[in-house]
Amino acid sequence: MSFSNLFRRKPVALIQKDAELGYGDHGELEREHPHLRQTLGVVDLTAFGIAAIIGAGIFSTIGGAAFNGGPAVAFLFVFTAVACAFSALCYAEFASRIPVAGSAYTYAYASFGELMAWIIGWDLLIEYAIGNIAVAISWSDYFTGLLSGYGLHVPEHFSMDYRSASKGFAALTDLTASGKAAEITGSMRAAAEAWQGAPRVGGLRVICDLPALLITFIITALVYVGIRESKRASNIMVAIKIGVVLLVIAVGAFYINPENWSPFAPNGVGGVLRGVSAVFFAYIGFDAITTTAEECKNPRRDLPLGMIFSLVICTVLYIAIALVLTGIVSYKEFEGVGDPLAHVFSKAGVDWMAGIVAVSAVVAMATVLLVFQLGQPRIWMAMSRDGLLPKIFSSIHPRFKTPWFATIVTGLVVAIPSLFMNLTEVTDLTSIGTLFAFVLVSGGALILMGNESGRFVPYVSSRYLIPAAFVLVWGFILLYRPEVLAYLTSAGPTVEGEGALSAFSHKIPYWVFIILSAALTVACFVKRLSLIPVLGLLTCGYLMTELGITNWIRFGLWLAAGLVIYFLYGYRHSNLHKRLDGEPVEG
Repeated sequence: MSFSNLFRRKPVALIQKDAELGYGDHGELEREHPHLRQTLGVVDLTAFGIAAIIGAGIFSTIGGAAFNGGPAVAFLFVFTAVACAFSALCYAEFASRIPVAGSAYTYAYASFGELMAWIIGWDLLIEYAIGNIAVAISWSDYFTGLLSGYGLHVPEHFSMDYRSASKGFAALTDLTASGKAAEITGSMRAAAEAWQGAPRVGGLRVICDLPALLITFIITALVYVGIRESKRASNIMVAIKIGVVLLVIAVGAFYINPENWSPFAPNGVGGVLRGVSAVFFAYIGFDAITTTAEECKNPRRDLPLGMIFSLVICTVLYIAIALVLTGIVSYKEFEGVGDPLAHVFSKAGVDWMAGIVAVSAVVAMATVLLVFQLGQPRIWMAMSRDGLLPKIFSSIHPRFKTPWFATIVTGLVVAIPSLFMNLTEVTDLTSIGTLFAFVLVSGGALILMGNESGRFVPYVSSRYLIPAAFVLVWGFILLYRPEVLAYLTSAGPTVEGEGALSAFSHKIPYWVFIILSAALTVACFVKRLSLIPVLGLLTCGYLMTELGITNWIRFGLWLAAGLVIYFLYGYRHSNLHKRLDGEPVEG
């Protein structure tokens, strides 16, 4: 194995040629029609972006962010959108130059080489898979709740995972035995009902989340049948949920009490920034539309515009929703609220709006699932074309013009875990995976562009701006936030009961970011790097430090498993390496 081959870049011309040939496990019909169906325009792509972005963020996580930041959480949506915009411009630049399916995987292959391309491809698989498993489970919760409102009850043992039922039943039993019945929650009672009422097969309780399985199968079937059908379904559902969001803003405006906006930032900047992870989660997904590049009518123009338009539209809607919610009720009332939109209208006595919100939440979750189920098979397909995965993953259905095998595998990868798993502790993997992709795409744009202007990323020298910003940030910390420096440099734990090793481990992501940002600052001064990709690297890199060491460890283990697969299969079957060695390449 030649070490240099690991970092050989795939030329843009070769990427485009392989896409035209449609490398895969072709039958005769596929040889005649190897291409995906080109049917998407700007409106469709913008709808896909909105479908991916407006989901759990607006129906769930915005409540916790509002509790921490108060009405000023509206600014946090602006800050996060700006951070995403830097990366979005880099994505747009790549999409205009390399209009090929594969998203960040393909872009990394052209800028960093094969090893980093595999790493980011493997990262995207966990991002999309775990993200969709979480969305499927969340959709199930909203759907069963909606049915309950109409008097239709799904048995608890068929709408909950085994682990949650077992833990909830054990907790209820312990509290009952210790005479603490007052501490029993509704979720514990539901878990106990699931555990006690579950049918048995061979002595084993049958407890599974059937609605999550059902929605995954329905969406996967839709994606399998074709991009036109997926486009139509997405456009209809997006129109519905945008209509509902606008209705929420319009109706809510009549119930705003301006006194609830004072103080605007009750917990200061720190309180606002505490919601960074939750708010960023609301923006995950706008990059997924780049996986549909080969199904666009004019990808060089439409893909970048679709990303930018969806980001702008969703940011405006998020800001308006944040101001309406915190205007109707005090920010203090959002503590522990999982359905903030329904909560505020119940408080305002507008119960009919709560029902509309419940229906729109079900629609919103389904569109998120659709976009990610659409994106993941196309990443499998791109990796397979390059020989890094078996050829059948890039096989195109002769009638439906979709990557049929990859779509089926994606459906199973999401459906089976969503049936049995509780993913509360691992959903942050989606956020860290997305941010990692954003960082690599921003870095790739630096390499691809050099010191030249692109179509979407103008060259602005960072030689003085980034060093000046670095000095200002650290000057502010030293003068006004010395507790930050004290925390980073303290030798012992800062939380009671925390061990010294645990305390140190939580500081590692911050120190890694500080060291790398200092090195990047020096590089900016010496090499006059392009400003926008650098800002993408710094903002997304900082957001990654907010996700905690536990998620870094889990993410590292997933990447390590991916590297094992790469060196056992991908490296030996790489089409690029075969070309370098003069071997024939199938296809």
